[in-house]
Amino acid sequence: MLVNDVPENIQNKLQVSCYDCHSNNTQYPWYNKVQPVAWFLEDHIKEGKAELNFNEWDSLSTRRKTSKLRSIIKQIENGEMPLDSYTFIHRDARFSEAEAEEIINWVTQLKDSL
Repeated sequence: MLVNDVPENIQNKLQVSCYDCHSNNTQYPWYNKVQPVAWFLEDHIKEGKAELNFNEWDSLSTRRKTSKLRSIIKQIENGEMPLDSYTFIHRDARFSEAEAEEIINWVTQLKDSL
């Protein structure tokens, strides 16, 4: 989890949209028991955690945090995250324009405060 003071609405959206691939709190769906889907999901989640794991946020250097925050902003602005392959099934993980703007603004403030 983020160790920063995260507003509840943003924390909730991050949990719904990001944590399955970017935390140690993955909620595996029923179809994770079906091969080859299980292999695909496991590889995808492993890759996501390697790129960013919110559970390890507090262990990152300020420089690394700043880099990750820039990446989060860029990927949300470009519509790269959350992944279409994820939101296709998890429709509640999609960001509305207002949610994306709100998260980007908060992440920008966090980045600027580091």
